Amino acid sequence: MKRNSTESIQVTEVCLRDGSHAVAHQFTVEQVRAVTRALDDAGMHYIEVSHGDGLGGSTLQYGRSLVDEMKLIEAAVEECKQAQVAVLLIPGIGTVQELKQAHSIGAKLVRVATHVTEADVSAQHLHVARELGMEAIGFLMMAHSAPVEVLVEQAKLMESYGAQAVYVTDSAGAMLPQDVRERVKALRGALSCEIGFHAHNNLSLAVANTLVAIEEGATRIDSSTRCLGAGAGNTQTEALIAVLQRMDMRLGIDLYKMMDLAEDVVAPIMHRVPEINKGSLAMGYAGVYSSFLLHAERAGKRFGVDPRDILMELGRCKAVGGQEDMILDVAASLRK
Repeated sequence: MKRNSTESIQVTEVCLRDGSHAVAHQFTVEQVRAVTRALDDAGMHYIEVSHGDGLGGSTLQYGRSLVDEMKLIEAAVEECKQAQVAVLLIPGIGTVQELKQAHSIGAKLVRVATHVTEADVSAQHLHVARELGMEAIGFLMMAHSAPVEVLVEQAKLMESYGAQAVYVTDSAGAMLPQDVRERVKALRGALSCEIGFHAHNNLSLAVANTLVAIEEGATRIDSSTRCLGAGAGNTQTEALIAVLQRMDMRLGIDLYKMMDLAEDVVAPIMHRVPEINKGSLAMGYAGVYSSFLLHAERAGKRFGVDPRDILMELGRCKAVGGQEDMILDVAASLRK
């Protein structure tokens, strides 16, 4: 592969954050310790730990966590010998106070996530993260849903607020390879900070899209062991590492250890296997936020409507992350 960057690639493992959606936010301290310990031993660079919807996400609207996320973050920090613990924060869900608390117990990196057209709400949190000495990353969710020029404009805002990298985030798993190429290339030409990419596998393109992002110059990459994540899951970590090693790209992450922890540590704690089923496929096709799937399935059962119809209608409404409350309204309307 000919890369449009000479910088090293840093991987953030998201199974203990994005994967929280797939287990209804029921991770235990023991599970987090076991997964973190194995990831750290395998050489993972960053391990993201928090509620699926980020700091402060444990609510009735987004789903209550079994264990307070600060206890989970603290447990992960204690298990890390070389990896750094990261957290996600969505302004409006998480607050500066929760960011400061996460930092005080050892989180070293925060990704401040906003809808692709709402980067302006990230300014305070990115500024505070930099003042705390944390790595501060901008995360533009639903990046497929805005024109490229808008994505560039919003990314520039995040960079101006102090973001050391800005992510193209395919929250819906809706992007095709040419969509990824166009967006990463545009950011690479417009920004001086690093570019990141976060994929979902709803159209079975997560690994392929991640490779395109790397080729175009992305140096911050997200993946999830065993695909554990919302919807059809994320880029599968052990598969990505295997593919990159076949391409003679070595990231310092032990492939065999990743295979072992996927089978022996992560698989036993999964409530369900992330797969491209009719729900996740419909979600990628409709272009709606990946965490909507479980909510749509529950609403469909409650109101006696096809969850796919709910997802398609949410796509037509251009629903964004944080609007899970719309799902019940849509289901009720379809029932009528």
